[in-house]
Amino acid sequence: MRALVVEDDPEIGPDVVRALQAAGFIVDLAKNGEDAWFKGDVEDYDVAILDLGLPRLDGLSVLKKWRGNARVFPVLILSARGDWTEKVEGIEAGADDYVAKPFEMGELITRVRALIRRTAGHAASTLSVGDLQIDTRRMSANLEGVPLSLSQLEFRLLNYLAHHVDRAVPASELADHLYGANEAGDSNAIEQLVVRLRRKIGTKRIETKRGFGYVLTAGDA
Repeated sequence: MRALVVEDDPEIGPDVVRALQAAGFIVDLAKNGEDAWFKGDVEDYDVAILDLGLPRLDGLSVLKKWRGNARVFPVLILSARGDWTEKVEGIEAGADDYVAKPFEMGELITRVRALIRRTAGHAASTLSVGDLQIDTRRMSANLEGVPLSLSQLEFRLLNYLAHHVDRAVPASELADHLYGANEAGDSNAIEQLVVRLRRKIGTKRIETKRGFGYVLTAGDA
């Protein structure tokens, strides 16, 4: 999953980035509103954590610009301000959740994961695709009750496909959401990653729709 953190505080921003990375996210950081608006407008994110008190362009204006340009990824507002009227204004502008500073990092990660699940139509932290189960909180998976030994990239791939089950996900989209800036990700890398994952969960569970992408199904192993 790919997240955008928008925070100008020199301590909070990097702390949130590190926490999300430890939770298995690919993370970009923007330190001002103009940079945030541009990144959110041209990149494809699964979630954004948006501070309100930003230099150059305030957070609410960023959010309104995103929504005005039909950017529909979930947004969690992060702000030191506790005024309920501002919270309402943020929700009305298109935010999906609101966390006031100071906050517990564990709560923030839990809320971020919940936003992504709800956007994909899932309520629980464990996603089930047939007899395959993916625990998004523990970053683990099991098949017919037997734990799977997955690399971090293999889990990222399985997790992303499970959030988009029965949809053909293009290799380019997978590369954007699985690899960080320092990792090499292209269609060949994705193909090899899919091959490795198929060996562990069964070849029929990930179908290749030529010209469209990869589909996770509940097919027999």
